[in-house]
Amino acid sequence: MTLPRHAEPSGRNLLLLSLLFLVALTAVALWARPLTPIDETRYVSAAWEMWLRADFLVPYKNGEPYSHKPPFMFWMIHAGWSAFGVNDWWPRLVLPLFSAASLVLTYLLARRLWPTQPGLGGQASLVLVSALLWIFFSTTVMFDVMLAFWVLLGMHGILAAADGKRRGFVLLGIAIGMGVLTKGPVILLNLLPITVLAPWWNPGLKWGRWFGGVVAAILLGAIVALAWAIPAGMAGGEAYRNAIFWGQTANRMVESFAHRRPVWWYVPLLPLMLFPWFVWPGWWRALARYRREGLDRGTRFCLAWMLPVFIAFSFISGKQPHYLVPLFPAFALLTARMLGHRPDSRAGLPALLAAALGVALMLAAGGQIASLRDQVAALPPMWPGAVLVVLALVVWQGGRRGISPTLNLAVLGVGMLILVQFAAMRSIEPLYDVKSMALAVKQVQNEGVTVANAARYHAQYQFLGRLTEPLVELRGDALSPWLATHPNAYVVVYLKDAQRLGAIKARYKQMYRGGAVVLVDAKTAASLLAAHVE
Repeated sequence: MTLPRHAEPSGRNLLLLSLLFLVALTAVALWARPLTPIDETRYVSAAWEMWLRADFLVPYKNGEPYSHKPPFMFWMIHAGWSAFGVNDWWPRLVLPLFSAASLVLTYLLARRLWPTQPGLGGQASLVLVSALLWIFFSTTVMFDVMLAFWVLLGMHGILAAADGKRRGFVLLGIAIGMGVLTKGPVILLNLLPITVLAPWWNPGLKWGRWFGGVVAAILLGAIVALAWAIPAGMAGGEAYRNAIFWGQTANRMVESFAHRRPVWWYVPLLPLMLFPWFVWPGWWRALARYRREGLDRGTRFCLAWMLPVFIAFSFISGKQPHYLVPLFPAFALLTARMLGHRPDSRAGLPALLAAALGVALMLAAGGQIASLRDQVAALPPMWPGAVLVVLALVVWQGGRRGISPTLNLAVLGVGMLILVQFAAMRSIEPLYDVKSMALAVKQVQNEGVTVANAARYHAQYQFLGRLTEPLVELRGDALSPWLATHPNAYVVVYLKDAQRLGAIKARYKQMYRGGAVVLVDAKTAASLLAAHVE
């Protein structure tokens, strides 16, 4: 997408800076974090099994059709593998690329909302790239940043339609269809409330024409989604067909009510998710000033996008922080608009919190935090905490000298997550990097020996080990009879803690997610499981 020629240099420069920050964050994530179980390894394994089968309609997990997610992200992984060969790094670049495209769409959306203030687009992209939750999920193999891209595209379509351009409804329909192919019907929850509230943020619309166009966009989105779902349902069999057309939605509703969280659950997480912006007193002062002066069209648009969806997610009993990621561009746009009007440059509280975190990292590195020392595989290095303290002091001093708060706080947010990842790297790798275990499983399978998994299996070894055979999933009463009838098999067994790890004779063993995992023969597995080890 080409940027407008008349964009102010300051706006373009801030957009470029936000993209450079994203590049730095991606490089650090690739260096400091492995593909981590359960989610990242599961999704890349689903893409791997589709690739292995040359079946690009139906995702598979451990040899069975996988109905929990639509295939668009898997297709994007396949596109990179087609160009570069199967590798570990391309799946981890897909989400940063969509994050970069989202930064550009946010920049362009600001220019549509406030055409007389073109510099706001660059500020909005900088706010977005430095918000903690956006940063984290931009470098994680999950669906929410990709969904946010389609939400942003849909918002461009809504604005174009509100300006009288019929192609806006076409763009909205494409965004709905592709959002369904990315994460399911949740795209409707993100896009439809703002269309219902259009008479508030854009007075003078002809209601009949407007809502007729919205219905047409929904039908177009359904056609796009069904172009995959119908042939996939025919190819995947009756159980898969029922799952993607009805069972998945029904089951998720059941799970949602089975894992209830209170209505207010998101509220105390907002300071962390939106750090450093939400904890900055200057943001709140800017909000109070801006509210007194009245709401323009662009601000109403952002509120109509953000608030109804936040309220809806708060009342849905099943909650996860990443469900809110598609709302972050609205927050970034609103923040840029408020800070473009007499911003307060002091950055005391965010800098103080970052400095406190830096001190905590240094104490952890020195072994002064006993509870942490018991939980991690290796103590963190000292230098990230020290650098974070220095960075916090620089940001605090920069705020006192009147440096732009957008730039100042963005540097703090990006720098903090980079340094935290470096500090956590020694602890993350031994506990979450399961590639060596996956390769050990592959070696046993290559010898013609069956491998079972003595727990619910999330396919965490399939891609990393390039496995071509599924693992036998053993749980509950099926465990003992299967082990008795397969004495030559090997079993992946999970231990509650790593204290007994040294005494166990295993083909391979390692620490794993706060406990340990071992690859052992059937006899050893039976004895471990008899001792009620998970």
